Amino acid sequence: MASSMVLAQSAPDQTGTAQTATTKPAQRANASSTSNTTTSNDTKRVQQLGTVQVSAQSLSLGGGLMSVQTAPKAVSTITRDAIVKAAPGVNFSQMIESIPGVNASTDDYTGLANGNYSIRGFTSDEIGTTVNGAPINDSGNYKVYATEYGDGENYGDVTVLQGYPDVDTPIAGAAGGSIAWATIDPSHTAGLDVSQTFGSNDYRRTFLRLNTGDTGPVRSWLSYSDNTADLWRGPGQQKVTKVDGKSLWTIDDNNSISASFQYNREFNNTYDSLTKAQAQQNYNQNYDATLLTPTDTNFYLLHTNPFRSWLVSMDGEFKLSDNLHLSVVPYIQYGNGGAGGGSVFTESTSANNYNWYQYTNQDLNGNGVVGGKTNKALAYSISNTYTMRPGVIAKLNQDFGENNSLEYGVWYERPRQEQSQSFTPVNPTTGVPSDNWGDVDLIRYQSGSAQKAYNEYTATETRKAFATDTWTPNDQWTITAGASYLWVQRSGFDYQYPGSVRPGYAQYGVADFSQTFHDWSPTAGVKYQLNEQNQFYFGMGRTFRAPINGATLQNAAAAYFPGQTVPVSDFINKPETSTTADLGWRFYNDTFSASVDAYASNLNNKQISGFDETTFATVYLSLPKVHMRGLNTEASYKITSNWTLYGSYAYTKSTLEANLNSLGDGIYSTDGKTLLNTPKNIGYVRLGYDQGPFWASLDAKYRSAIWGDWSNTQSVGGYTTLNLSAGWKFDDFSSWFRKPYIKLNLFNLTDRQALTNANNISAFLAANPTKIKDQNGVTLFASQPYYSLLQGRTFMVTFGASFF
Repeated sequence: MASSMVLAQSAPDQTGTAQTATTKPAQRANASSTSNTTTSNDTKRVQQLGTVQVSAQSLSLGGGLMSVQTAPKAVSTITRDAIVKAAPGVNFSQMIESIPGVNASTDDYTGLANGNYSIRGFTSDEIGTTVNGAPINDSGNYKVYATEYGDGENYGDVTVLQGYPDVDTPIAGAAGGSIAWATIDPSHTAGLDVSQTFGSNDYRRTFLRLNTGDTGPVRSWLSYSDNTADLWRGPGQQKVTKVDGKSLWTIDDNNSISASFQYNREFNNTYDSLTKAQAQQNYNQNYDATLLTPTDTNFYLLHTNPFRSWLVSMDGEFKLSDNLHLSVVPYIQYGNGGAGGGSVFTESTSANNYNWYQYTNQDLNGNGVVGGKTNKALAYSISNTYTMRPGVIAKLNQDFGENNSLEYGVWYERPRQEQSQSFTPVNPTTGVPSDNWGDVDLIRYQSGSAQKAYNEYTATETRKAFATDTWTPNDQWTITAGASYLWVQRSGFDYQYPGSVRPGYAQYGVADFSQTFHDWSPTAGVKYQLNEQNQFYFGMGRTFRAPINGATLQNAAAAYFPGQTVPVSDFINKPETSTTADLGWRFYNDTFSASVDAYASNLNNKQISGFDETTFATVYLSLPKVHMRGLNTEASYKITSNWTLYGSYAYTKSTLEANLNSLGDGIYSTDGKTLLNTPKNIGYVRLGYDQGPFWASLDAKYRSAIWGDWSNTQSVGGYTTLNLSAGWKFDDFSSWFRKPYIKLNLFNLTDRQALTNANNISAFLAANPTKIKDQNGVTLFASQPYYSLLQGRTFMVTFGASFF
């Protein structure tokens, strides 16, 4: 059958109880109820073939780690059954680690320290990400900070498109695939869900979710979580507070409006990335626990991550006629905060230092005098980003008979982003910053303006039009073709050292600069359904990624610097583009299911960072070509009614097809080398048991070695981790005390130590002791890679129940 089996996740309980679908005609997927919207343009023929009674359990292959897919492209979905058994506080970057093609790791199992991930060699800022249909990649640099967006208990499902996004996806920065997740729909039954977690490193987590049940045609939930934990290495703490909510107004069987929001407030001390030599010397080291010197910029209280954010979105689904459906998703996103660090100022009363960057006529070190022999003082730097991002996606699905459907629409947004680095005094005795958020008590010039390392403003106007046509001439064949046209304009200003006249640190920049980028992204796919079990598919798509805001404004500031000797044309960035082809086979039956996908991707103009000798500033450049080739596969085997085995495997060959020109640091011999942070082999296996009130799973994940630098001179070894999860679901204690449970999550059972991710992407060459020169006679600059570390053995115990 060419059926499309999509089931919205609507059960809020922690047990993952299967929900049964009705026998009414299958509905098209919408972005607020399921993350897998690859079926949103199914024809009426497919919808009628999908009119079967199924249960969530029957679609939950591999204990929820695998799902039935029908799109002619690579797709994987994690369902609610796996999510409810995951660790509390899990973020999406941890949930997707089992998906073939995904290389994911985290600095902290609590989910409070974001995460690192790539897919088929494409980095996280080259992968588009949405929540309930709204984009969450940073509008400036396309990065995603996983901790910000919602509690794991509220995830309905998570879907990864490994190769390329659907053309209607509202993302401008996806050279590779996409990630989406949707929050659960509100329950029809009122109640209160409560859980409390305790774990290693004084991890404490309280989660509450109030379900209103049906209040007329509207039902809602509102959740709150308080999360705290000590850092597992070195001093410091993480504290994150989240408030999520969702309401669904069912107007009638064909029309609905949902609204959701995610609020996050975090203040974390951060983990210091270590070089390979540092990790070998002391694996558990971090920032300094005490002030080792009066100007110790490595003191842990200076390295912080204060941030507030919220995202509000709606999803209107309207049946305009028997053959025409309208979807509208408006959204607005806010973010304010950044990263803290240490800096050293010089105290001076001399008129010669008037309005000099990092000079001040204040007594910052608290010795009672300004300047003198002891004239150095410690200060707190805060790199702050303020974002306000409104936008809307609107699309129509139109049926032309039983066998043809057309989806077409537009996306528009205009985010504004302000970025700067300012400074506040530090208590010279305790090392505590005057204001961790950098709002008040700023260090200023004698003229009265605040001292800043940079000050940048970007407005990014984005327009996208898209269309996809699906044709099903019979029950076996599905043919799709689509295209999108993306237009992005970045405009604003960028000043380095604004207000400073200090030689070498004098103000420079651009007051008003803009660049426009636009291109087409076509896609096409064909699927052949041999029988109810077997399907074959081929898909191809082209992606387009406009350069980040820094590549526009910071490059312009360097290009037009007085005395610049490098041609302006060398600072102009081209957009990243990629062409990907997927060839695959899927097999589904009651006992065994499998998916195999072979792919090839050609990435052009991969963005890299370089160095400008004139301004001594980081600039953004491009590597002409990177080729990715590989195989992704996953399978689920139901050994008995209680035992399930799931496995996934990914082979990736990611090759740089050109030398890397960094401008001032030289031309590096990278042609034919492997892309850093890209393991050749990744494997994942989970054995699950579920019988009555008891469930348990044991999983193993293997990742092979990775390169830490672009020249492939330093590698870090592969590693395997073992994790165990188990739980017990008790009978109801009373009519008001329902579904009590206990859950145990154990990570890294063997207490393995490993370096998981190379974090400084400007490490072009790990070492150059013999002073190797490039073809132009420039001595190649070397920079040691520094890495994230695998957390040691960790446990979490959760107690939960539903009330009323």
